[in-house]
Amino acid sequence: MDRRLRNRILLYLLLAGVLAYVLVELSGRRPVPKISAVTPMRENLVTSISSNGKVEPIAPYVMRAQLDTFVEKVRATEGQTIKKGQMILELDVKDAAARLSEAQGKLLRAQDDLRAAKAGGRTDEAARVAGDLAKAQAERDRRQKNHEALRRLIAQQAATQDELAANDLALAEAQAEVTRLAAGKQEFERSVKLDTDQAALRVEQIQNEVAVLEEKVRQGGITAPTDGTLYSLPVKAGDYVKVGELLAEMADLHKVRVRAFIDEPELGALEANEPVKITWDALPSKTWVGKTEIVPKQVVPHGTRSVGELLCAVNNDKLELLPNINVNVRINSRERIGVLAVPRGAVAAEGGRRYVFVVKRNQLSVNQSTLEKREIHVGIADATNYEVVSGLEEGELVALPGDVDLHDGMTVTVITTEVLYFQERSNG
Repeated sequence: MDRRLRNRILLYLLLAGVLAYVLVELSGRRPVPKISAVTPMRENLVTSISSNGKVEPIAPYVMRAQLDTFVEKVRATEGQTIKKGQMILELDVKDAAARLSEAQGKLLRAQDDLRAAKAGGRTDEAARVAGDLAKAQAERDRRQKNHEALRRLIAQQAATQDELAANDLALAEAQAEVTRLAAGKQEFERSVKLDTDQAALRVEQIQNEVAVLEEKVRQGGITAPTDGTLYSLPVKAGDYVKVGELLAEMADLHKVRVRAFIDEPELGALEANEPVKITWDALPSKTWVGKTEIVPKQVVPHGTRSVGELLCAVNNDKLELLPNINVNVRINSRERIGVLAVPRGAVAAEGGRRYVFVVKRNQLSVNQSTLEKREIHVGIADATNYEVVSGLEEGELVALPGDVDLHDGMTVTVITTEVLYFQERSNG
């Protein structure tokens, strides 16, 4: 073969190899990834806790039956606003009224007995006992005087010993009668004192019985103890009620309490006097405001959840929130005004630290940029943003995650910036 031809063939083979290598290299080169980015902005951030709760009256008045009887009349309706002293319902108290009249009669008789006992017993009997003793004492004294007179007459021989003996016998009998009647008078006085104690005890017992029956008769008319809303009236005319059974419940509902059930992991963020918003599915366009009052001190089971029961005071000026309804509770636990904020999606976590990818303009290419992985420190967060405490400055550009995995030193092309960020916020 001609040498010149052989060299030409080798040159063509070499060029073909170089061309093949270049084509392989070009075919293996990946295109520069396209990403979206955002500029951190100043925002007002509010972190909130959402849960469910139940409405309760703050100072309810509960009225219960004080006797077993029938409901005679119902003079109010459930949900009605009533004034203090207004009649709510009437109970049948005829039996209690009859027993009260009987007890009042017994009380009068017992009080008479007590007055007599305190005066020394029944007047006629006391007079008889005292009169008998006085008569016996007078007879004894007379016999004693006769004894002395007879002794003088015997000395003058004007009386006999038989007359003296007869008088002394009568004197002994009179002294025995005095002793007997004096003992009887002491026994009478002792029994009078005992009767006084017993009469006083009986008067006290009957007075208690009368007081109980008077209260039962008074309870025949159930009246409002204060101004408020009658929110529970579970009985109707003709119903039979037993002692202790619920008759009515009422309260001033212009301010109510909401018992919010807060899940255990969120209890640490609760404080007193934080703003609260209440919504009710039955009135979806309405919102009620209030504040937290009593932060839970323990966790209790609530269905399948472990919760703390947070008590909130809520304004209810139009009386629309009803006791025992289930409501939605939102608590603004922390608020930051005008802080630097970055979208939650732009923040990644690694080993307990948080970081973002900052977009750095590439000096060699106008359309290309380089990513810098940078650690940041965050504060509070709401549904869409983190508060940036340190690590970022206003005006810096932060990459948003997309179809490709971001890494430090990565070359990218930014196709959208702040416009995407605002669209995401408005759509959210």
